[in-house]
Amino acid sequence: MGGFFAAASREDCVFDLFFGVDYHSHLGTRRAGMAVYSNETGFDKAIHNIENAPFRTKFTSESNSMHGNLGIGCISDFEAQPILVRSHHGTFAITTVGKINNADEIVADIIKSNTHFFEMQNGEINPTELVAAIINQKDNFIDGIKYAQKIIDGSLSMLILTPKGIYAARDRLGRTPIVSGKKEDGFCFSFESFAYLNLGYKDYRELGPGEIAVMTPNGIKTIVQPGKNMKICTFLWIYYGYPSSSYEGISVEKMRYNCGRALAKRDNVKPDIVAGVPDSGTAHAIGYANESGFPFSRPFVKYTPTWPRSFMPTHQSKRNLIAKMKLIPIHDLINGKSLLLIDDSIVRGTQLRETTEFLYASGAKEVHIRPACPPLLFGCKYLNFSRSTSEMELITRTVIKEFEGENVSMETLSEYADPDSEKYKKMVNRICEKLHFTSLRYHRLDDMIESVGIAPEKLCTYCWNGRE
Repeated sequence: MGGFFAAASREDCVFDLFFGVDYHSHLGTRRAGMAVYSNETGFDKAIHNIENAPFRTKFTSESNSMHGNLGIGCISDFEAQPILVRSHHGTFAITTVGKINNADEIVADIIKSNTHFFEMQNGEINPTELVAAIINQKDNFIDGIKYAQKIIDGSLSMLILTPKGIYAARDRLGRTPIVSGKKEDGFCFSFESFAYLNLGYKDYRELGPGEIAVMTPNGIKTIVQPGKNMKICTFLWIYYGYPSSSYEGISVEKMRYNCGRALAKRDNVKPDIVAGVPDSGTAHAIGYANESGFPFSRPFVKYTPTWPRSFMPTHQSKRNLIAKMKLIPIHDLINGKSLLLIDDSIVRGTQLRETTEFLYASGAKEVHIRPACPPLLFGCKYLNFSRSTSEMELITRTVIKEFEGENVSMETLSEYADPDSEKYKKMVNRICEKLHFTSLRYHRLDDMIESVGIAPEKLCTYCWNGRE
């Protein structure tokens, strides 16, 4: 995943840029960067590895040495960005959020014009560099951005820093958000709506799907009007969004309360306590507890002072170990108790199985699991979500393979996605058995959509039902 922030100010913007980017630390674990422009000194850029240190620590020096009235920055799970580009458009910096499924095809086409690309350490092309190259195929930024949005299969939102202003372009179907803020001496663009509030900005407006706007210290002007169709990612509310964020006017925290309430209304177990897997499961659990009347409690806490999210290795076995090491049990709230535990989702199931076994080892009598979203059946095609991983690694597809063999039709998968079908019930029972839960009940897709509260056709639910 990833997040970005931009500031345009009549004064120096670096203070706002530094903290605005830092407020996106929950969205990325590997790379971060800032780029600024001033009329006196031109462009300046810095990129650092943040795999084992938080953004603030790595960019403290730049927060004091960089200066400019215009700036963009990002935190990313993948490529190093923002990148600085010199082209027939002039020099510009660019940062992106999204996923390009047809990168090889686009690269092959562009290379015909004698363009070259630098490979990253994993042998792939930097997607942000590729977007810059696509934009450079056209005569101006607007046509270039529109062309990139048109030919990319996946999703693409971006910020482009130029000497004249900062362009923001939201994905053509609005799969990721871009919001803007305003204060006395300037404006900002942000992925997360809360990132600018403590910096003195007030909500200005949210860009619509496919909208392209340009920001200067004096205002924000729409260059390309938003489209009518939207498919914003529902998983932003379920897991990735910070509790204080809102998307399309819908609060993340409130949506999670709604999910918990809906889960409770369909449940019939009588636990001693209700708990959430910290941190994303907590709000869902509070909603469940408030609706059901069973007390909310914290039978374990996450130890975070020396374990920032950025300190997470890429190797899954090590990630599982560190995730387990972060959870500290409170035995008086576990021993002899029947626990109902809510997590945001079940992906591979490894961590949640280990958490359950850890609770049993700490004296729990029962552990009932209630994921806050439906079973994940499809890997995400549109965003680089680590939670929506390769389909063959999903616990659901492992179980379906046991039942159906290697090649499963879309028609059969649709049956497994239907919470009223026998195949769905069989799958859930098998997952419960494999992961050693006392019971398992997933959130229904229709209830989850209702928990968001916007029109279903505006939400992307591909990872649950495979519908584009």
